[in-house]
Parts: sequence; C-alpha cells; structure tokens
Amino acid sequence: MSRVVHFEINADDPERAVKFYTEVFGWEIKKWEGPMDYWLVMTGPKDKPGIDGGLMKRQDPTASTINTIDVPSVDEYSAKITEAGGKVIQPKQAIPGVGYMAYFQDSEGNTVGIFEEDTSAQ
Repeated sequence: MSRVVHFEINADDPERAVKFYTEVFGWEIKKWEGPMDYWLVMTGPKDKPGIDGGLMKRQDPTASTINTIDVPSVDEYSAKITEAGGKVIQPKQAIPGVGYMAYFQDSEGNTVGIFEEDTSAQ
C-alpha cells in the first residue's frame, strides 16, 4: 500500500507563506541550498507519525495542494489561521464518531483542511 510521504505547497509569496505556517502550526521551514528556490518543511519529529514536505513559488496559476492537518482544536486553530491572515472557508463540521473538520485558505489562497480527532463528535 502506498502512503503520502511528501507534500508541496505552492505560494505566490513564499516568504509570506513561510511566516504563515511557522506562526500557525510551529513548523520548521528552511530554505533549501539547491539549484532552485525551495523551502523544506518539517512538521514534527521523525519518530512521530506524519509527513514533511516542501514549499515553492507557484509556477502554474492553477497549482494547489489540499492536505489535512491534525490539530488539537479546530476552534483554536481556526482563530489562529484568521489572526495570521488566512480565511476559514468552511467552518467546523462534525464527522460523527470521528472528529471535526474545517477548511481554510492560507495566506497564498491554497485550500487546506484541519482535523480534530474526537470519537464523540455528532
């Protein structure tokens, strides 16, 4: 079975996107020292489940990524997203027996999901 092992976030203004993801989720983002402008995104420690990825300047106006980010509280992170310049585009909704989900647009207009696990969700 194949698993997602990397993601890429396209950004019109990569520095602004780095600031957004660092402020909201505490990710460590470093510019790659390779032959192109590319930022490496570390979302957490290697011994924990999850994936790391990259961030790059948008080359195609239709390029986007939709990934879902696990958070401890959809309400708390919806507020942090708005404070950091993002926009909640689909407010918190229950997935019965699973948890809560919301969708937002980041500082670059990319659509991303956030998910809070809660088996008592109705």
